[in-house]
Amino acid sequence: MQSEIEHIESLVKPGDFVFTRIDNILYKKVADTSCSWSSHVGLIIDQNDDGSFVVAESKVPRSTYSDFRSFVDRSEGGRLEVRRLKGGLESKQLLKLQKEAESRMGLWYHFRFNYDSKKQFCSKFAYDVYRHALGIEVGQIETFTELLHRNPQTPMGFWNLWFFGRIPMGQRTVTPASQLESDKLETVYSNLHKF
Repeated sequence: MQSEIEHIESLVKPGDFVFTRIDNILYKKVADTSCSWSSHVGLIIDQNDDGSFVVAESKVPRSTYSDFRSFVDRSEGGRLEVRRLKGGLESKQLLKLQKEAESRMGLWYHFRFNYDSKKQFCSKFAYDVYRHALGIEVGQIETFTELLHRNPQTPMGFWNLWFFGRIPMGQRTVTPASQLESDKLETVYSNLHKF
């Protein structure tokens, strides 16, 4: 009988978005503020000769490649959703994605989630790889004001501390939630019914 991870691997393809939940106060606040269960996203970027998959991601301290199984293992409780660009990717498109992801490897993580910074964070990395490689915007760039307006019940104490009392309300960002909800993607796998 196939294990769950083997079943997931039989479904995924390079180019897929992989959404998880990081068990850390900062990333839980990101998920809560954006009204989502997910706080992290990576892109399946390649498949090795042995059949294993490679995820390109922006994580602390720098953007890197990770083994798919270790990426999934980091998710709180094993929560996982895999989504794919509707219509899939052609091989030329995948090569462009791979080249774009490679150009962003080793960039420092941005803890203030500023889209306009030269630094990266997970959803910015995924957004920019698709946008620059294929001209496809997956997710929504929005200001902190717009983000908080959608969830006015967000407790602001944590964010006031995080930003030293000066939340940059006009700062632009992009969240894993906006990518998870994108109508440009379709769900390939989800285990959220278990939670």
